[in-house]
Amino acid sequence: MTDAQETAADTSLRTTGGAPPDDGVTGVTADRDPIALLEPREGIPPVVADAGALTDVISAFARGTGPVAVDAERASGYRYGQRAYLVQLRRQGAGTALIDPVACPDLTALGEALDGTEWVLHAATQDLPCLREIGMQPSELFDTELAGRLAGFPRVGLGAMVENVLGYVLEKGHSAVDWSTRPLPEPWLRYAALDVELLVDLRDALEEELDRQGKLDWARQEFAAIASAPPAPPRKDPWRRTSGMHKVKRRRQMAVVRELWEARDRIARRRDISPGKVLGDAAIVEAALTLPANARALAALPGFGGRSGRRQLVDQWQEAIDRARALPEGELPQPGQTVSGPPPPRAWADKDPVAAARLSAARAAVSALAEQLSMPQENLIAPDTVRRVCWEPPTVVTAESVDAALTALGARPWQVEQVGPLLVNALRAPAEA
Repeated sequence: MTDAQETAADTSLRTTGGAPPDDGVTGVTADRDPIALLEPREGIPPVVADAGALTDVISAFARGTGPVAVDAERASGYRYGQRAYLVQLRRQGAGTALIDPVACPDLTALGEALDGTEWVLHAATQDLPCLREIGMQPSELFDTELAGRLAGFPRVGLGAMVENVLGYVLEKGHSAVDWSTRPLPEPWLRYAALDVELLVDLRDALEEELDRQGKLDWARQEFAAIASAPPAPPRKDPWRRTSGMHKVKRRRQMAVVRELWEARDRIARRRDISPGKVLGDAAIVEAALTLPANARALAALPGFGGRSGRRQLVDQWQEAIDRARALPEGELPQPGQTVSGPPPPRAWADKDPVAAARLSAARAAVSALAEQLSMPQENLIAPDTVRRVCWEPPTVVTAESVDAALTALGARPWQVEQVGPLLVNALRAPAEA
């Protein structure tokens, strides 16, 4: 970064943060060309990889002031699971810290030092699970991606938001690299440090814009819901999410998918490698459809042969297929999953035409309101919530009963206030027709 750019950056970081112009959400710096942000303000900090350095960071961040920017890098597509391989933080008075959670796997003390401090994350729900695994859980947060959605920004990726709102361009070329690599290359560390460089400034600007639009309390309710949400329960029958599963119709074939998926998962877990690098979903589905009789026939299928040293794996895959072949009929998986909610909307017209009419009216009303409020429909109200209320409405449709139904399904107060009256009308409309 040149001296002139450093001066401009320092000045902007002190003054940027006002709301976008009144003629729409177009960014606070739409009147000038964006500036490339090439280096962190204090340079690239050393990676914290031992207890002593971690103690120093904890002390520094405990003494810092204001919100703390937090980010985490995973090795999706390279390693098994979604663990964090780098944690980045920045806070006024503490600067930026890059922590190696492989060398420092327990960050509980850091999380406790930041208790009561607002965390600023971008797409918080993506990072919170891996942060929780290492002892970090915010009591209060601000999600800049969600704030952008509520404020009506058409592009809410971090790079787009920083450019549109603050007028800086972040280099995003290392987002999909293997963060389990050690040592981490300097360009990757620079990228990681820059990811938290402007998060608090972005938070301040978005807070002003949400306040200008009258949506700040809505955002705060959403952030509180994310911070207080319990960990997601383990997914039931995860093998059913195999890509291409829609091609598999017979129960015996489904059993093959299940056995191959579970064998692949065991191998991937043992090797600490992404399951897709062990065996692709397309190969699993092809084997299920073909049902090869032996390892030789299996090796001839795409995805199973052609690479040296894979004979042992091919034998393991064939053993999984043979297990599926040997299962009694009563142990074969059933088609589809047991669903507790309403049927797919495409089936409503046949199953319950009145409910289908309710859903159509509700969807149209929600869509119109979302457009009026300049936000995605799914942020105005969860589509599943609308479906459930329309499929099984209150016995007596009143404002109070509909509001209670929405609340029971997890809708926040602002969503109930905005959507409740629309659903009352939609639920009553078929009966009045």
